[in-house]
Amino acid sequence: MAVITTLIMVFVQIGGALVTKTGSAEGCGDSWPLCHGQLIPKDWPLDTIIEIAHRGVSGIAIIFLIIFGVMAWKQLSHIRETKFLVCVSLSFILIQSLIGAAAVVGLWHGEFVLAAHFGISLICFAAVFVLTLLVFHVDLKYDTKGLIIHKGLRRHTIGIIIYIYFVIYSGALVRHADASLACTKWPHCMPNQILPTNFYQAVQMGHRFLVLILFIWMVIALIHVLKHYSNYRVIKNGWIIMMTLLVLQIITGALTIFTYANIFIALFHALFITLIFGILCYYILLISRPDYEP
Repeated sequence: MAVITTLIMVFVQIGGALVTKTGSAEGCGDSWPLCHGQLIPKDWPLDTIIEIAHRGVSGIAIIFLIIFGVMAWKQLSHIRETKFLVCVSLSFILIQSLIGAAAVVGLWHGEFVLAAHFGISLICFAAVFVLTLLVFHVDLKYDTKGLIIHKGLRRHTIGIIIYIYFVIYSGALVRHADASLACTKWPHCMPNQILPTNFYQAVQMGHRFLVLILFIWMVIALIHVLKHYSNYRVIKNGWIIMMTLLVLQIITGALTIFTYANIFIALFHALFITLIFGILCYYILLISRPDYEP
């Protein structure tokens, strides 16, 4: 149940990005939960299929989250984070669904506001992902009870997870503002042009600049981990995986420009940053435990 629910939440994340990338948000008009005012619409253009599929997956996700949450509450109640993660996952998927509905019926306007939708869904995914790690007793397999996380890595982890949320928001803003191809070159904006000259280029280049800072920060943190935590597999392996995912995220971001926003590359771009955020949330869980005080 943990694995299935986590995979469904991945599809919710990717499905939301697909709806935005393909411009399918109005595939069912301004009707919700009906589609064009009907339970089963008469016409099935591609944007309608994508929108209905995303709504369906989100509905299935709520059902599986409730089942998974009840099972985890009963079987893992001895782990102190279980109830909190269950409440967070259920709360945020409901918020995410309501925001999606509000956007459809016209109560939720503006690209700056809509960009928050992906971030809210991301928190729900992260809660389910971390809960799944607890289900598989990752703590026991990596013997995290003897782990001591010092102030340096604590600051890096907390700072990066806060900062990366702004990076993710800026990436969602690029999609919602239709700024994916505002700059046709990479890493600079346009031929013979480095700085942006309009709002859409500013959104695109602003996101790239934030990602550059994130990359530098992650490299510094990884060097710190390899120097001081090489004996702790749960720390070393996780940071290496995150760094690899970040490099892939940057590559797919560049390829999005070179391929003129190829949809599959764009979806992988969203997937990689989602996984990074999930792993960071697990480290926040470890830091929050009093056993890891230096």
